[in-house]
Amino acid sequence: MSKRRACAFYLAVLASCPAFAQSGAAQSPPDTAAAASAAPDIGDAAPAQIVVSGRRPGPGVWKVSKGEHVMWVFGTYSPLPHKMEWDSARVERLVAASQEVLLPPTASGHVGFFRGVTLLPSLIGIRKNPDDAQLRDVLPAEVYARWTGLKQKYDFRDDVESYRPLFAGGELLRAAMKKNGLAPSAQVVKAIEAIASKNNVKLSKSGFEYDVADPRRMIKDFKQSQLDDLACFSKTLDSLDTDIDAMRMRANAWANGDIAEIAKLDYRGRDDACNDAVLNSSVVRNAPELQDIPGRLRDSWLKNAEKSLAGNASTFAILQMKDIVGPAGYLAALQDRGYTVESPR
Repeated sequence: MSKRRACAFYLAVLASCPAFAQSGAAQSPPDTAAAASAAPDIGDAAPAQIVVSGRRPGPGVWKVSKGEHVMWVFGTYSPLPHKMEWDSARVERLVAASQEVLLPPTASGHVGFFRGVTLLPSLIGIRKNPDDAQLRDVLPAEVYARWTGLKQKYDFRDDVESYRPLFAGGELLRAAMKKNGLAPSAQVVKAIEAIASKNNVKLSKSGFEYDVADPRRMIKDFKQSQLDDLACFSKTLDSLDTDIDAMRMRANAWANGDIAEIAKLDYRGRDDACNDAVLNSSVVRNAPELQDIPGRLRDSWLKNAEKSLAGNASTFAILQMKDIVGPAGYLAALQDRGYTVESPR
């Protein structure tokens, strides 16, 4: 990770948490410093359920249209089967025939390169609990017992006992997914970007940028503040207890293009709990530039989508599945604004 990207991440963490299981490209950065009751009977390690491998088509695309103008919307999901190779032939044809590719919406904070480099020393240990507290000090005894048991179940030996629950849970979740043949899916978006570049199709951002007024103070306040991330941590442990098999099923559904199964996916539980831990923190509440990040991302994407639909005969857009499916999805909002939305079969 470059110094500039490292700074951007540590500031952006105040605006979005590492809800890895549902956010394709999200990965924790390396830590620049060094990163009750009896445990319940959790049985042997998770059985090796089959995940698909080889060349797979992935899901179809949603069609949004008004008159002669069309937008093809492709949904990403993470994690995906580690040994799967995505067959991008269908997507390549649509991208090549489009005038623009609309990238997933992100919120980007600016501090400037040289200013960012001077912040690097203050970023050391940002993932750790304040006052050198350990997980056993900040978690209820029964929750810490579950954590200890699940570490054993997934043979997780990384030393993250000094991490905030938000980050410690994310590290264990990553390890559990790897053990079960699952991996992050950032390569799908990168492949689409490469297809667009190959065909000289314009790549456009769909989120927004903001200036960080006092990044040094923000980092200091974040390191000293307590996060209400117990709900996020508990949801992560719930995922490990009950959802690994479901993750495999969802990853297989995405790989095989099973739209009926994809439509059943429940993304919000852990995402909401982990996002709330950061977005409701005192640091974010006291930073005007970080207010209502999710709502502003949605508004920004809709604004850019309508602009692209009006200006292009064909647009190709990339969204996370959680922003596509369901009545609260972005496409439902476009439908409410008079666009025709057709789901893939």
